[in-house]
Amino acid sequence: METLKEKTAKGLFWGGLSNGVQQLLNLIFGIFLARMLSQSDYGMVGMLTIFSAIAGVLQEGGFISALTRKKDVTQRDYNAVFWFNTLVSIALYALLFACAPLIAWFYDVPELTSLARFVFIAFFISSLAIVPGAILYRNLKVREAAIITFCAQVTSGIVGVSLAACGFAYWGIATQTIVYSTVIMIMRFYYTRWHPTLTIDFAPVKQMIGFSGKLIITGIVNIVNNNVFSVLLGKLYTPREVGNYTQANKWNNMGTAVVNSMVGAIAQPVFAKTDDDTVRQKRVFRKLLRFTAFVSFPAMFGLVLVAREFIVILLTEKWLESAILMQILCLGGAFTPIAGLFSNLMISRGHSTAYMWCSIALCAVQLGAVLLSAPYGINTMISVYVAINILWIVVWHLLSHRDINLSLLEVIQDIAPYLLLSATLVGTAWLLTRGITNLYVSVVVKVVYVAGLYALSLWLLRSTIFMEFIDFLRSRRSR
Repeated sequence: METLKEKTAKGLFWGGLSNGVQQLLNLIFGIFLARMLSQSDYGMVGMLTIFSAIAGVLQEGGFISALTRKKDVTQRDYNAVFWFNTLVSIALYALLFACAPLIAWFYDVPELTSLARFVFIAFFISSLAIVPGAILYRNLKVREAAIITFCAQVTSGIVGVSLAACGFAYWGIATQTIVYSTVIMIMRFYYTRWHPTLTIDFAPVKQMIGFSGKLIITGIVNIVNNNVFSVLLGKLYTPREVGNYTQANKWNNMGTAVVNSMVGAIAQPVFAKTDDDTVRQKRVFRKLLRFTAFVSFPAMFGLVLVAREFIVILLTEKWLESAILMQILCLGGAFTPIAGLFSNLMISRGHSTAYMWCSIALCAVQLGAVLLSAPYGINTMISVYVAINILWIVVWHLLSHRDINLSLLEVIQDIAPYLLLSATLVGTAWLLTRGITNLYVSVVVKVVYVAGLYALSLWLLRSTIFMEFIDFLRSRRSR
C-alpha cells in the first residue's frame, strides 16, 4: 500500500504532467484561434466570463471541499450533492437565460443575448460532473484526472479551431467551452463508475451547507476580484481592449495553472490526512511551499522575460499591445500559487469563515485601489492590482500561523532562495540580450540561459527539493 509521501509525489508528478500537456495544447490551439480571430471575438466571450464563473461557483457550492475533508463519505452523501447541484444549476440557467438581454444591454452589444444563452449551457453540464470529480479528488486519482483533461482538451480544441476556420468567429470559442465540459462530465462518470440513484434525501447537504456556504461566498468574491478588469474594460472600453486584456490574462492563467494544478490537485486531501498531527502537517506544508516556489518563480518570471517575443512570434504583431499586460500579470502570477497553498491549508483546517472574510477584505481593497488608479491608465491599474495580491500573502500567513505555528521568517526562508535566484537570472538575461534584434534568437538565448543556469545553480547548491525532484524522475524512468 502506498504511503502518503508516495501518493503526494505521484500526485505532483501527474498534476504537473497533466497541466504541462494541457497548457501545451492550449498553446497550440490558442495560436490557431488567435491568428484566425480578432480581439473583438475574444472580447465577446471575455465579457461573459464573470457570469459563467459565478454561476459555476453557485452550482458547485463548495461541496468538493466539503466532501474531501469529511472523514467518512457514503453514497447517500454523494447522491444528495448530485441532485442538489443539478436542481440549482437548472434554476441558475433559467435565471441567466432570462437575464441575457440585460447583460447585452449593460455592455451595449446586442449579439451577446444569444451568445450568453449558448455559453451558459456549459455550467449546467459541468454541474453533473461535480460528484464524480469530488470522488477522484478525494482519493488522489490525479492520473485519471490527467487523462480526462487531456481528452477534453484535444476534443474541444479541434472543435473550436475547426469552427473558427469555417468562419463561426466567437461561436467557435463558445462551442469549444461546451464540448470541453461535456467530455469532462462523461469521462468522470466512466472512471469513477459512480451513478446517482433516484432516492433523493437532502439531509447530508444540510450538514455540509454551513461549511460549503462560506466557500460559495468566497468563490464569488474571488471571481469578482479576478474578473474586475474584464467588467470595467467591457463597460468603459471597446471589445478590442477587452480582447487584449483577455489574451494577456489567458497566458498568465496558463502559466499559473501548471503550478496550481500540481499542488492544488493534492494539497487539500494531503492536509486533511495530516490534520491530526500539527507537526507533520507543518512539515508537509513547508515542503509543498518550497516546491511551489521552486517551480513558480522561474516559470512565471521567465514568461515576463519572453512575453514580447512570445506574443509576436506565436500570435503576430496584431496582439503586441497585450505583451506589457502579460508581463505585469505574470509577475503577480508567480506569487499566486503560494497564496493558493495557504488558502488550501485554511480550507482543510475547516476555517471557511476566516477564509471568506479574508477574501472579501482582499476584494474590497483591490476594487477600491483599482477604481482610484483607473484615471492613470490600464497598466497602472493592473500594476496596483498585482502589487496588492502579492502583499496579501502576509495576511494569508497570519491567518495560517495559528494552525501550524509557521513563522513569517520560515516562509521567507523557504521561498527566498528560488525568488532571488530566478529574479537574478531573468534580470541578467534581459541585460545580456538587449542587443539581439532577431526574435527567435532572443527567445532561445533567454530560455537556455535562465533554465540552464537555474538547474546548474540548484545542483551545485545541492537544493533538497531539486535533488528529490531529480531522484523521483530517475526512479520513474527505471520502472
